[in-house]
Amino acid sequence: MTSEQAGYRTVRRMTARDRREHHRVATPLELFFDLCFVVAVGQAGRELAVSLAEGHYGVGIPGYFLAFFAIWWAWMNFTWFASAYDVDDVPYRVTTLVQIAGVLILAAGVPRAFESHDYALFVIGYAVMRLALVTQWLRAAAGCAGPERTMTLRYAAGVALCQLGWWPALLVVPDGAGRTVAALAMIVAELSVPVLAERRSQTSWHPHHISERYGLFTLIVLGETVAAATVAVQSGLDEEDALGKLAAVAIGGLLICFSAWWVYFAEPIHDHLRSNRQAFVWGYGHYLVFLGAAAIGSGLEVAVEDAAGKAHVSSTVAAATVTVPTALYLFTVWLLHSRHVKTGAAQLVLPLAAAAVLACTAAGSQAVLPAGLVCAAAVAVGLALRARRG
Repeated sequence: MTSEQAGYRTVRRMTARDRREHHRVATPLELFFDLCFVVAVGQAGRELAVSLAEGHYGVGIPGYFLAFFAIWWAWMNFTWFASAYDVDDVPYRVTTLVQIAGVLILAAGVPRAFESHDYALFVIGYAVMRLALVTQWLRAAAGCAGPERTMTLRYAAGVALCQLGWWPALLVVPDGAGRTVAALAMIVAELSVPVLAERRSQTSWHPHHISERYGLFTLIVLGETVAAATVAVQSGLDEEDALGKLAAVAIGGLLICFSAWWVYFAEPIHDHLRSNRQAFVWGYGHYLVFLGAAAIGSGLEVAVEDAAGKAHVSSTVAAATVTVPTALYLFTVWLLHSRHVKTGAAQLVLPLAAAAVLACTAAGSQAVLPAGLVCAAAVAVGLALRARRG
């Protein structure tokens, strides 16, 4: 079988893909990319669960936000690049595999970052991912001209310059408030690169492909959440006195995860993605969607620890580790998805459900089951309103 028959070429000129291309779907390489990135998501989630269960909020929460940003941002940048310039030749595949290697290095550095604030391996992994993307942008620049070439070179320069800033921000600036400020400054710089690069020319991303890619990553993150909760419940089964509480956490957790899947995929969103302005808001906003979905799993781990009497925090705090990310997820899914396709009373379902889930926090060790029931009720009400609408 030749390389042409196998569906790819050894080397081809990298040019922009047609945004009106029919039947554009995620490739096996993109699916592999997502699965490997979720390894890092799971690593960050486990460290967050440990920190929260020990009551180390000042370490766990900021560390998780930073780790998740690095993972999400590298994933997001590749996803939008691939939507516009995926040529599926050998250099493209190899460079993408290098990015995967980078996220695995970053994942290996997550525990050190949480436990001893040692970001060396973390920064190395992030740099590998980002510099591999720089080579992709330079390849795209070599295949185009005019405003598009300027745009691709801006991307390459912006991503490269940001890497020069992360090293001193996390490895030179002393731990504490100064490092936090430096990291926030670098996050702002990273977020600014696409906005500045695409001022006069836009990448030819494919709306249906982008919405599918985000949906697939949501699925995988929710799957990681279910896996983390399952392992936590399994470890807690040794405590026979806690079986009743564990059953409530398990049932409530499943209802939350099932509902999270349902509300995200209730309506297609690709028709809403018509311009860069809409796409930037939608794409950037998914940081909170993905973060909330992943943090639900960490919260369920803490809830299991609380049910087994092993958590070093109050039951109310343990409940909040589940209810807060669940409410965040529901609200941001409404903000980015549902409000664009729902009318009338249906607009209120997810915001009210988010508020009700937060109110469940007051139930302490019993909070997960009612929070799950609220989520399931939100799905049921949404279906009833949709049926009435016809």
